[in-house]
Amino acid sequence: MKYMLIMRATDEGYANLGELDFDEVLREVGEYNEELIRAGVLLAAEGLADATEGVVVDFSSEPPIVTDGPYGETKELFNGFYLLNVSSREEAVEWAKRAPMTGPGFKTEIRRVPTIDEFPQDNEWIRKERAWREANGQL
Repeated sequence: MKYMLIMRATDEGYANLGELDFDEVLREVGEYNEELIRAGVLLAAEGLADATEGVVVDFSSEPPIVTDGPYGETKELFNGFYLLNVSSREEAVEWAKRAPMTGPGFKTEIRRVPTIDEFPQDNEWIRKERAWREANGQL
């Protein structure tokens, strides 16, 4: 099963980021990534640029409204993610507990990523997506 670990920081966490030794952060993240790779569970991992570089497309009106970042409250933002292929939610939780950048001001949301097999297989768009995934080695 695929699970996404969504890395979040609270206002306190964001305030503490400037005090962190970036080389130490890179070492901790690198060691964690190596551990995930050795265990064979890492599918993807990415950090995200600061929210001030982002935009939001809001579809609550016509035409949609585009707003430059930063946007929303800190609690709504996330900094990066890991995509893991593990046997259970409990295993995803155990990996999240070992992640770097933890402690006061940091949180990790864990969400299961449904597989294409969970959707109606007779649907035209699901058949097209399955063919695309097979052609790209993703199945």
